[in-house]
Amino acid sequence: MTAFAREESVASGAVWTVAEQADGRLSKVSYELLAWGRGLADKLAAMGRPGAELCSVVLGAKLEQADLEELILRGADRLYVAESPAFEHALVEPCSNTLQYLIRLHKPEIVVAGATSMGRTLMPYLAVRIPTGLTADCTGLDIDEETGHLVQTRPAVGGNVLATIVTARHRPQMATVRPRSAVAPPLVADRRGEMVNVNVPEELLQSRAEWLSLHTFPKDDVNIQDAEKVVAGGRGLKKGENFALIRELAGILGGAVGASRDAVDRGWISYPHQIGLSGKTVSPKLYVAVGISGSIQHLAGMRTAGRIAAVNTDPEAQIFQVADFGVVGDLFEFVPALVEEIRQRKSRKGHS
Repeated sequence: MTAFAREESVASGAVWTVAEQADGRLSKVSYELLAWGRGLADKLAAMGRPGAELCSVVLGAKLEQADLEELILRGADRLYVAESPAFEHALVEPCSNTLQYLIRLHKPEIVVAGATSMGRTLMPYLAVRIPTGLTADCTGLDIDEETGHLVQTRPAVGGNVLATIVTARHRPQMATVRPRSAVAPPLVADRRGEMVNVNVPEELLQSRAEWLSLHTFPKDDVNIQDAEKVVAGGRGLKKGENFALIRELAGILGGAVGASRDAVDRGWISYPHQIGLSGKTVSPKLYVAVGISGSIQHLAGMRTAGRIAAVNTDPEAQIFQVADFGVVGDLFEFVPALVEEIRQRKSRKGHS
């Protein structure tokens, strides 16, 4: 095991994001993290913190140059790029050793990663090695204006409580955030940044674990986190058989099927469809909530959708507070009528 000397020094003020890659291509969460990081870095800069810039660390093998440049175009001021076959499958020890090496060298104030399989595996290991604190699965990040500490918000007690956590005595402050909990910043064509190629000492690339293979499980529907349109059903459907309405509407819209926790807990649909604090976070262009009241936990899982439409019999339902379009009415009358209207419009368009 590689040993690192513990150094006590003032953090630089920089905010780092940890990009993710698969087969040499950066994942969506790499760009989403820039939205969180940019806001934090700008707040630190406004407080006069020296070195408050946004950096992204990329560990991979045969990385696409265009993907790296996109990180800069979307908000990164500097990239630390390390390429090696050891990073191809994101094994914990080479990645952790390299991040620890870079953190000791540059002393960032904050490090943020995605609450993905990689982030949930890598970041706890890294936090213990540094050592520092880590708040996992955050739904909100901010800077305390008085202390400059990172304010980390995450669900607790089964999603019924939102806990606020501060790492007051250790640096860097580290957190993982849910994928799709922020929208990637827009591309700015003429934006400039620095790309630093990192030469990682060979001894840091060793791993006691060996990559064997990857086995994927078949999915019974489109991945709701990648879908541009999501139609979700809730308790208002009354029974599982009525999810046929949701599937029909999602099908004609070309979208994926989602659900509230209530619907999943009742056994009407499987957990992979659950949206909310205790499920998945989605950010589609269109989100249609059918028979969903809109609890705080559910809203946290879909609030970044581009357009939100809701159907509910209760005019006071919380879902209408975030909806761009709302229908107060019987879903069993409205949804079939909507499906038929869409079908007819498609038919007329096809014959025009």
